[in-house]
Amino acid sequence: MKFLDLAKVHIRSGSGGNGCISFRREKYIEFGGPDGGDGGDGGDVWVEAVEGLNTLIDFRYQQHFFADNGRPGMGRQRTGADGKDIVLRVPIGTEILDEDQETLIADVTEVGQRILLAKGGNGGWGNLHFKTSTNQAPRRANPGQDGVERTLWLRLKLIADAGLLGLPNAGKSTFLAATSNARPKIADYPFTTLHPNLGVVGVDGVEFVIADIPGLIAGAHEGRGIGDRFLGHVERCSVLLHLVDCTSETVVEDYRIIIHELDAYGGHLAEKPRVTALNKVDALDEDRRDEVRAELEAEVGRPILMLSSVSGEGVTEALRALRAEIDEDRLRHKATSEELETWHP
Repeated sequence: MKFLDLAKVHIRSGSGGNGCISFRREKYIEFGGPDGGDGGDGGDVWVEAVEGLNTLIDFRYQQHFFADNGRPGMGRQRTGADGKDIVLRVPIGTEILDEDQETLIADVTEVGQRILLAKGGNGGWGNLHFKTSTNQAPRRANPGQDGVERTLWLRLKLIADAGLLGLPNAGKSTFLAATSNARPKIADYPFTTLHPNLGVVGVDGVEFVIADIPGLIAGAHEGRGIGDRFLGHVERCSVLLHLVDCTSETVVEDYRIIIHELDAYGGHLAEKPRVTALNKVDALDEDRRDEVRAELEAEVGRPILMLSSVSGEGVTEALRALRAEIDEDRLRHKATSEELETWHP
């Protein structure tokens, strides 16, 4: 299945049915009076998060979603049928944006979450509603209200606990494959990862989700390489694992490139907790390891991890470091939620 994280859709809710002008006509009943029924309501347009989806590819082949119109009212006080609703089923983590691609309308983050995007028009009143003591034979009825038509953008941001960052060929996909059942493409040339991959990893009996996104290069925020459009998929992560290829001749510069791209991307991504690790250490001898580690620690300003996804060295320690940051982030969110629940204006 192809990966698609941005889609444009056109939606329209149903129009309400017209009210009916009708009068009771029965034998031996001289003054039957009005009996026109109301029109039915138009169908609504909803969006709902469902399990089992991790791409918006379905919306590439269908972009128009129109709910049914309400049926008109009929004589003998019969109300028209309501139009059927239509539901856009999207993956968890989908944002609904207005046509300008900036105004956030809704953020669907839980399975079963259901949000109204366009309300159907109300059905018109039949002439039965307009009967009064001075107007016992009204010859008027209301038309149904028009539906709402709008253009929206769906933007998917994968929900993962941890995200992998690094230059192309930093070993991100190899790390994901070594720690989970995910099977991303792995090769010895840049940009083997063309779309984000998710994997469930476990350490000390606890599981969490890691997202691997395509590698960044210098100038990604200007659209170079694949650009930074996939960085949105790690915005929801609790922690980022920054992998640096220790076999590179410019380890410190490689680290700075990613940090610069995070800053240029904006938002809170650059402020997220990060775990920095030198990858592919199995390719170096002890002296070179210590030398590279000292250089990078001087730049980062804190201890860094040493790991090899191929030999397994340091992988467990890296997962434990990620898990500690994830647990801390969950505690912060829990404390914030409890504070909001107990706060009263």
